Amino acid sequence: MPQNDQSFDLSAARVCAVLNKGSGRKNGDQNERMLRERLEGRSAAFEIRKPAHGSQIGKVAKQAIADGFDVILAVGGDGTQAAVAQALARTDAVMGVIPTGTFNYFARELRCGEDVEGGIDTILDARLSTISVGEVNGRIFLNNVSFGAYPEILQRREAIYRRWGRSRVAAYWSVLAALKDMRHPMSLTASVDGVERHYETALAFIGKSAFQLETFGLDEGAQAVRDGHLALFVAKANGPMALIRAALRLAFGKTARDDDFDLITSDEIEIDTGRGKRLIAHDGEKSRVRGPFKLRALPEALNVLVPAQIRDTGRAAPS
Repeated sequence: MPQNDQSFDLSAARVCAVLNKGSGRKNGDQNERMLRERLEGRSAAFEIRKPAHGSQIGKVAKQAIADGFDVILAVGGDGTQAAVAQALARTDAVMGVIPTGTFNYFARELRCGEDVEGGIDTILDARLSTISVGEVNGRIFLNNVSFGAYPEILQRREAIYRRWGRSRVAAYWSVLAALKDMRHPMSLTASVDGVERHYETALAFIGKSAFQLETFGLDEGAQAVRDGHLALFVAKANGPMALIRAALRLAFGKTARDDDFDLITSDEIEIDTGRGKRLIAHDGEKSRVRGPFKLRALPEALNVLVPAQIRDTGRAAPS
């Protein structure tokens, strides 16, 4: 496993950029030009590979590792980052983060910039960090896994994006559009260390990004994540109006855990919703996964490039 250091020698590395041209505002050609202009000639080898579909991102990243590339740049949003991390986790390969998405929580967690230019700046002056990630039924996640209302929110969000374009306003509107139609809470059992807790709830999510949890105003969960744990939040609100009010408080960072959520922290959590398969959301994507859902934190599982010089933002830097 590569060792953390004060700096990373890009000139000695073979670099492959996996570019999701459909991410964010779909400026794939412009992003490709910027990558070539700023990174070609700066490493031992440089290549850009463009998966035809988002579902092929992980396969392309795995092939890049097999072809001998040392650094794989994930050029896309949080879903792209998670797909590349799935291929790189628990290998010697190093991941670089080039954000092009709407929220870019993973890039902001690592302080790698919030756009392509900022991500490239990090790659050009980086140090190596080894971080923990989350896993649910063998699938890597970087920010969160959600059950209940949130997968429905993602479906609504995609429809709103297609009609009105991608924006944070559209994303927040999708929250309201989905939650107003929620009628039936789900039965959920959370098991930690053999102890079961039973809930009737419309929303549950597991956080792995301290930055995202802080954005939502969930500081206690953020600290648990920094300590290496998973943070499970189970919404107390069952009805549509109560959920809408809670969602608006989340959007504006005013959520109080005791008012809106029960919090469970642990390194391993098992969730059973009483269904064979359930639609879940993970890092901005959605999948139908067979339960029960076994979640765990994987310490020191992913090698990533982070800024060599960290500005003081009041948050702990990746180690």
